Amino acid sequence: MEVAKAASLLAGQVAHTADPMIFLNIGEPDFTAPPLVQEAATKAIHDGATQYTQATGLWELREKISGWYASRFKVDVAPNRIIITAGASAALQLACLALIEAGDEILMPDPSYPCNRHFVSAAEGQSVLIPTTAQERFQLTREKVEAAWNHKTRGVLLASPSNPTGTSIAPEELQRIHEYVESRGGITLIDEIYLGLSYEEHFGHTALAMPNELGQSVISINSFSKYFNMTGWRLGWLVVPEALVPVIERIAQNLFICASTVAQHAALACFEPESLAEYERRRSEFKARRDYFIPELNRLGLTVPVMPDGAFYAYADCTSLVKKWGLAEHRADGTGGSWDLAFELMKRAHLAVTPGRDFGTASPEKYVRFSTASSMAHLKQAIARLEKVIG
Repeated sequence: MEVAKAASLLAGQVAHTADPMIFLNIGEPDFTAPPLVQEAATKAIHDGATQYTQATGLWELREKISGWYASRFKVDVAPNRIIITAGASAALQLACLALIEAGDEILMPDPSYPCNRHFVSAAEGQSVLIPTTAQERFQLTREKVEAAWNHKTRGVLLASPSNPTGTSIAPEELQRIHEYVESRGGITLIDEIYLGLSYEEHFGHTALAMPNELGQSVISINSFSKYFNMTGWRLGWLVVPEALVPVIERIAQNLFICASTVAQHAALACFEPESLAEYERRRSEFKARRDYFIPELNRLGLTVPVMPDGAFYAYADCTSLVKKWGLAEHRADGTGGSWDLAFELMKRAHLAVTPGRDFGTASPEKYVRFSTASSMAHLKQAIARLEKVIG
């Protein structure tokens, strides 16, 4: 947020220059909700369909999501296991409050999305960040989970595809992790909010598709924000084992009453054939941006050690540029390296990026995250500016 505030301040100063600020620090699609979704929201307001829904959400929307899992991922997810929430954030909060007791430890990869560990803290649990490597696709392995497990461990919180790396867990490795967690009586929570934005067939699978009873016991968090381009509508969902539904429902009744009714009615239109076709067109565009931007970063020496297979991020090793510009590689207060580089890129290239410090403690000074959620035109301008200042 400090970087974002500084970028916004500088953006105001250079707004009318030849090189206005380009924001590649924000993980938000540049697309908005497609026409049918907007029309459905307008109709709901016009028809007065704005009063509370059940805490678990509109039954029709839960059925639509169930149908999407069946048609897109060939997996049977019963509608009654799906709980509509006020964004993926509310889904994570509800799951953590339902399942984590004070002092419980939750294992998660380092780097990972910072808010995930804060949801654990809010439930009086403790997140345990486990350093990962590029060879591991910046994801946990069963071996690392086993090595870190102790009497305080409650479970794991994973993300696939992940923010900030855009990498997914291979289905076979995810199954190995979940089998071990199950054997220890633990819980597997998986953030799948970028699930629809997968680009490689091997990785484009939901954890809910694991065989036998494994897919029934995993807890999946999802959202209408990323693939469905409804960020500000604040709508998501949670898939849980049937026995957990009444527990989540009671907490949701007290904390949220329900998710936005207008947003729920609008989201029904996400699953119309016309909308789904548009989402797939946009997914292809996100892939084209990735396919252009990553090789260009590599060419400029901002090496992306693992090609993202989903989402819209590039987690780039900036060590060579830090050295080239004579910046401090690391300071005791967590600055230096990618932190200083982010401010230098703001000044020199009018380009906003996110330093690795936001995502964990495993060598964050070596990495910056670029978001490729911006237009291809912006991405090409960003590369041109980087080429100019890097030389």
